[in-house]
Amino acid sequence: MNFIKTDIEGVYIVEPRIFPDSRGYFFESYNQREFEKAGLRYVFVQDNQSQSVYGTIRGLHFQKGEQAQAKLVRVIFGKVLDVAVDIRRGSATYGRHIAVELSGENNRQLLIPRGFAHGFSVLSEHAVFAYKVDNLFCSASEGGIRFDDPDLGIDWRIDVKKALTSEKDQHYPSFKEFMACC
Repeated sequence: MNFIKTDIEGVYIVEPRIFPDSRGYFFESYNQREFEKAGLRYVFVQDNQSQSVYGTIRGLHFQKGEQAQAKLVRVIFGKVLDVAVDIRRGSATYGRHIAVELSGENNRQLLIPRGFAHGFSVLSEHAVFAYKVDNLFCSASEGGIRFDDPDLGIDWRIDVKKALTSEKDQHYPSFKEFMACC
């Protein structure tokens, strides 16, 4: 596996080694030993998967406190723009985000440590999105930030005014409101 550091500390693009042949291909999407050799020590305890249509934005979500989650995300089918916003108080990159295109063709993954709000937009007709987390979900600890907050300046590469979102995602606070309260 190739672990590519990003401009935000702790966030990595993970590229698997792909072994193609006449039948198709094979790759390891996760290998704990490879992660540990790269100095990345996570114990993932839950796998999640979602299916979405073009124009969907899911996020920006996070788990607070002891229920915070690191995530290893990837796309099995389709294409998304995956976004991680640094919400770690005192971090040199607090409030900054990274956006990476993940697809069933490039097989890239994004490793997002605890302390980030996470979301994605669907750029293909359909997308199947899968991710591992290192802490179980706890509804009492969930939180979010508005995906369309102009202060964050995220280019979701779709028209956010026409985006398909959940009711909950439409009512999360702005980043400034989040900073003031949390």
